[in-house]
Amino acid sequence: MKSYWMQSDGVNAQIELRDVEQPKPGPDQLLIRVKAAGLNRGEFILGHGLHKAGAAKQIGMEASGEVVSCGSAVTGFKVGDRVMGRCTGAFAEYALMTEREIMHAPKSLSWEQAAALPLTSLVVFDMLVLQGHVKAGEWVLVTGVTSGVGVTALAMAKALGAKVIGTSGSQEKLDQLRDQGLDLGICTRAPNFYDAVMKKTEGKGVDLVINTVGGSVFAECVRSMAFQGRLATVGYVDGVLKAEIDIEALHAKRLSLFGVSNKLRTPEQRAESLPAFKEKILPLVEAGRVIPMIYKTIPFENLMEAKAMMDGNQHLGKIVLAGTP
Repeated sequence: MKSYWMQSDGVNAQIELRDVEQPKPGPDQLLIRVKAAGLNRGEFILGHGLHKAGAAKQIGMEASGEVVSCGSAVTGFKVGDRVMGRCTGAFAEYALMTEREIMHAPKSLSWEQAAALPLTSLVVFDMLVLQGHVKAGEWVLVTGVTSGVGVTALAMAKALGAKVIGTSGSQEKLDQLRDQGLDLGICTRAPNFYDAVMKKTEGKGVDLVINTVGGSVFAECVRSMAFQGRLATVGYVDGVLKAEIDIEALHAKRLSLFGVSNKLRTPEQRAESLPAFKEKILPLVEAGRVIPMIYKTIPFENLMEAKAMMDGNQHLGKIVLAGTP
């Protein structure tokens, strides 16, 4: 079968399409015929620790597809089921998924939409619900709201009844998100959004921050938080890995700061959130209230084109790699 691999020397990376043997599922695994796979920026960034120097590995972290065969211990799925989930080597004709990290794909979703949902939506669910404890009527600030994570955070927060402020360097993209429920778009990449946030929230500040940008806006995010506000850091696309913390504000305003990453989590830990996600979010997906926004679907043989598109930051929403014909 055809499968994309990434070779890294710790500084540079090379992506190549290889012919490899079709994998066989272990006792708790399912083999799926990949119909579509979502692109995620982090899997291509060497500094994220997902690629060891000198090692080559299959790439692609989430997919949708049809079950081809099941391991002996699999009980919740059968051959022919439409599924979606996290996996290793999603950019391939076939991929293995573990039962604990897989979901039935709602019939209301296309293959492309289903492929764009698992990883990003579970990360957003972690930020908004599991750690962020967002409530209806609260204010949420999303820096980099036009990114894949940002657009998903907007959709999920609105479906949960929150009000959303978002920042982006593109006014055109912010304008497009008004139809998705964005309450206020602030066109900036700089740490200068405090005044606009305080004006919109009538001096209160935001209850939850989703920081997808990184250290360059961290201090401004803290400034913009309300009493007992929460701040989730999910990325650092700006490359700024250090930031000052206002200890006085942290103390007096009883703020909570937390990170969201799967880098050091075990598969068992990653799967812990799945039952709650199925209970709280999947019904919203099936009802059409949380729908992955697809920017473009790229043919399987053109992965480098898809990566270049993502690196160019011209997209709004998710870029998806189609399955093989």
